[in-house]
Amino acid sequence: MTFAIPTLMRPLRAAVLPLVAALVLAGCASVPSGMPTVPTAAQFKEQPQQQPGATAPAGFTRAAPAEAQPRGEWWLAFNDPVLNTLIQRAEVDNTNIQAAAARLAEARALARSAQADRLPQIGLGAGANRGAGLDKATASTRPGTMTNIGATFSYEVDLFGRLSGAADAAKLDAAGREALLQSTRLAVQAEVAQTYLQLRALDAERVLVRESVAAYRDTLRLTQRRQQAGDIAELDVARVQTEVSSTESDALALDRQRAQVEHALAVLVGDSASSFGMRPDDWATALPVIPPGVPSTVLTRRPDVSAAQSAVMAAQARVGVAQTAWFPNISLTGAAGYASPEIGDLFKWSARSWGVGALLSLPIFDGGRREAGVQGANAQLDGALASYRSQVLVAFQEVEDQLAAIRILQEQSVVQAQAVTSAQRATSLSDTRYRNGYVSQLDLLDARRSELRNRRQALQVKSAQYQATVGLIRAIGGGWEVPVAEKVATR
Repeated sequence: MTFAIPTLMRPLRAAVLPLVAALVLAGCASVPSGMPTVPTAAQFKEQPQQQPGATAPAGFTRAAPAEAQPRGEWWLAFNDPVLNTLIQRAEVDNTNIQAAAARLAEARALARSAQADRLPQIGLGAGANRGAGLDKATASTRPGTMTNIGATFSYEVDLFGRLSGAADAAKLDAAGREALLQSTRLAVQAEVAQTYLQLRALDAERVLVRESVAAYRDTLRLTQRRQQAGDIAELDVARVQTEVSSTESDALALDRQRAQVEHALAVLVGDSASSFGMRPDDWATALPVIPPGVPSTVLTRRPDVSAAQSAVMAAQARVGVAQTAWFPNISLTGAAGYASPEIGDLFKWSARSWGVGALLSLPIFDGGRREAGVQGANAQLDGALASYRSQVLVAFQEVEDQLAAIRILQEQSVVQAQAVTSAQRATSLSDTRYRNGYVSQLDLLDARRSELRNRRQALQVKSAQYQATVGLIRAIGGGWEVPVAEKVATR
């Protein structure tokens, strides 16, 4: 017997050493960490130029996510009480925000569940079994009943970080959901503002078109009197009547468009389109002035960028969890209570029972399941990294788009205002000369059409300025601090 022990240990050692080597190699496998580098410019290309001597704007830096940073009530910069009320309603009743909040609650519950797996599990249980041969003392084959009651204990020893890694990944998932909730809230706020501003722009355009209809009707009455007096032919009356009907058609088309925008606004604030209504009103919303040198670091506040970054870190944690599948699982179990064939003797001291156990398990052959799990986790990480890079690049694109739009629209509004002034002057002169018989009716109608076209174009440029301003606020992840002195009311 003395020489049998080393003889038996040789095959055991031969079987265990490769397994230990595999575990060591698996433990040496590195878990990816860090965020990818995204090539970006030092500052926004399209941002407003600073005054001479001003401090240069900060460039893009790899800052930590700042989705929790307060964005403030940026819509207050537009100084419109109706807009304020609509956004407050949307924050409470918008269904997209409610759905995002529910997904966040679900992710937080999953994170708590993953954290609970790291703690000991304790439970109570009771049961009864009936069968033959339960009483081993008497060796009786008659049916008998065994009742038991007791407590159970189980705990998985997290030696290799599998449970902690899963809990960390679940927490990062919840953080990503929280960022997506912020992203949804910001998107809804911006959409409410843009829809409301579009509604007010349509109100202004409808007023303008109906004023043009009234002016055309004035011209029609004058033309009819001149035709009755024999000064002009019936063709001239038909021309003016055509302009009246055509402009009225445009007014009705604007009415239809306004109704659709109003219905869309109802959905955004969580109301029924059948019961929601916005009376036409003057367009008196202020247009905030964009401060020069908005730093590109504000993009760290963008909730979608933060969500993408959380997704990368969660994927990295899951790679580590997948790698721990190569290590053994160690579980501790225990049970204590009472068991007796007679329910009346169940709680006697002699009926006590207990047991403890430990289990170490490690799959030797799984058909490549663990390797496939690691490969799948790495593939998910690659996808999350690509999505993060894409989100950062899209963020810069959206900011540059809106900055360019604001800059060019400002220039366009100046030129368009000059065109409106010239068109109004041409209409006034043509009307006077037509009434005195110096120009033809075609000249007057052409001047009126030109004025109406240019005034509508000016309103559309103004509307686009508001839309671009809200778009920029959304693109940078929230508003900037706008001093009261920098708020200018639209003319």
